[in-house]
Amino acid sequence: MQQLIDTRLDAAFGLYDELIAALDADQLRQSLPVPSNPIGMQLWCVVGARETWARAMTTGTWGPFGCSIASFEDAQNPSLVAGALAASASAFQDAALASPTDEIRTDFKLALLEHESQHLGQILRYLLGLGIEPPPGWKTRFAL
Repeated sequence: MQQLIDTRLDAAFGLYDELIAALDADQLRQSLPVPSNPIGMQLWCVVGARETWARAMTTGTWGPFGCSIASFEDAQNPSLVAGALAASASAFQDAALASPTDEIRTDFKLALLEHESQHLGQILRYLLGLGIEPPPGWKTRFAL
């Protein structure tokens, strides 16, 4: 079961890596024409959740939430966001490998997978609603 969860998390991490490689700063600033935050801030939340759950894997307790993407302006910088996505995925994977396999940590993995999936769906809606072409892996994953 743990391997299956890890495989699903790795797949989600890969989709985000593919996405940020395809977006520019102007696209990271875009929001839907309804109350919404910019795409870059969606990715800020993804990075912060990964970093927070990585700490939780180590300590066995959740929180507080924190994100290494320090500002709204930083969340519009594709190279900075790409680095933060890669570093946060690696931090989570390293923490998961170094942590005991127990019910609490399995729940943390599942919670992160759920969070990643929720943002994938939200961001897909952003891409389609804003007329931004989804990357090839997203088209395959979501049968577009």
